Amino acid sequence: MTPEQKRLVQESFKRVLPIRDQAAGLFYDRLFTLDPSLRPLFKGDINRQGALLMAMINIAVNGLDRLDEIVPAVQQLGRRHADYGVRREHYATVATALLWTLEQGLGEAWTPPLKEAWTACYGLLAEVMQNAAAEPMA
Repeated sequence: MTPEQKRLVQESFKRVLPIRDQAAGLFYDRLFTLDPSLRPLFKGDINRQGALLMAMINIAVNGLDRLDEIVPAVQQLGRRHADYGVRREHYATVATALLWTLEQGLGEAWTPPLKEAWTACYGLLAEVMQNAAAEPMA
């Protein structure tokens, strides 16, 4: 990611935080519409899951300037997701749902450069998660 892409992602997510509960709801509705087979992977209260999702995204977005500090946590997240049954192909569906959610939440502020920045951000973090999930257990 370029410094400009990091800035765009960080600034735009500040506009999502006030609507994070609605954004989480939109995300999961879209995710399960795109792939209903993913629903059973989410155990428990989906509202709590949404709050955790938004908190995790916030930490990752704020850590983009210190990737070396957040990579271990992102790797662990990838391993946990693999334990939950998340497969490599699910990441593309999540990307589609996330980008759609951001577009809905940000409205006119959702521009091609912002979409490109979020795509790069998600791609970077998803790659770290997927690589960690694929590593053999020590």
